Amino acid sequence: MENHILSIGGGNMGSAIIGGLLAKDYRRDRIAVVDPSAQVQSKISDDFGLNVQPSCREIRDGEIVLLAVKPQIMQPVVKELARLISTQRPLFVSIAAGITTTQLRRWLNADVPIVRVMPNTPSLVGHGAAAMFATASVRDDERRSAEAIMGAVGLAEWVEDEALLDVVTALSGSGPAYFFLFMEIMEDVAVELGLGRSIARKLTIATAHGAALLAQDSTFAPSELREQVTSPGGTTERALDILNSGNIRGLIREALKGAHCRSSELAIAADADS
Repeated sequence: MENHILSIGGGNMGSAIIGGLLAKDYRRDRIAVVDPSAQVQSKISDDFGLNVQPSCREIRDGEIVLLAVKPQIMQPVVKELARLISTQRPLFVSIAAGITTTQLRRWLNADVPIVRVMPNTPSLVGHGAAAMFATASVRDDERRSAEAIMGAVGLAEWVEDEALLDVVTALSGSGPAYFFLFMEIMEDVAVELGLGRSIARKLTIATAHGAALLAQDSTFAPSELREQVTSPGGTTERALDILNSGNIRGLIREALKGAHCRSSELAIAADADS
């Protein structure tokens, strides 16, 4: 029997996970959704054929509770859910950035099993990259259930130290924006050099997509793939020499370190505010 999943929040990420589960033949009658937005309720109903409750007040069941709401409203939502643990022991899976398992346990006033997840936006198209951390009270079968939920929308990997989720935030959480920026620059320069905007965008996207697939399917490391496409004295070598002369490695290193630091700061601030 599949676990009964209660999704608190049916926005972009919540609906992506619901859609991913249904695409993998998860039973509709084992998924419930709560969201106060009439627009979200209508969309979930139209897209997935699911009824959506406007609040948690009428909820009486949920073996797995997916917390897919914005961090700033997490505390009152979780406190309202606290009554669930008086009659059952649900697994809480949180995808809210910056909200720690310590905070969630404090708001629930119980040592319930919690899996904290750092997903990213490509989850919206089924190609996400997520890292997960489980508290000590999470059983092996619950870890497998959480893995299946996030695996429905992409790659899901475990970390054994919650602090490492700040590194994941800097890497894969913020990472899509780094690639979008590089793609944006490539497209703009191609247009400056005379290529039409439409074809420049198509070629840029196809190049990024193809490079990612090649890196995924190859046994070679990215550094080796780069060397294979870089002919001595050729165009690629000229371009890479210019990038390296501008200290691109140093810039990217500092960018990820800055994102990592900011993620840690936000988590500390959120914990202090609670």
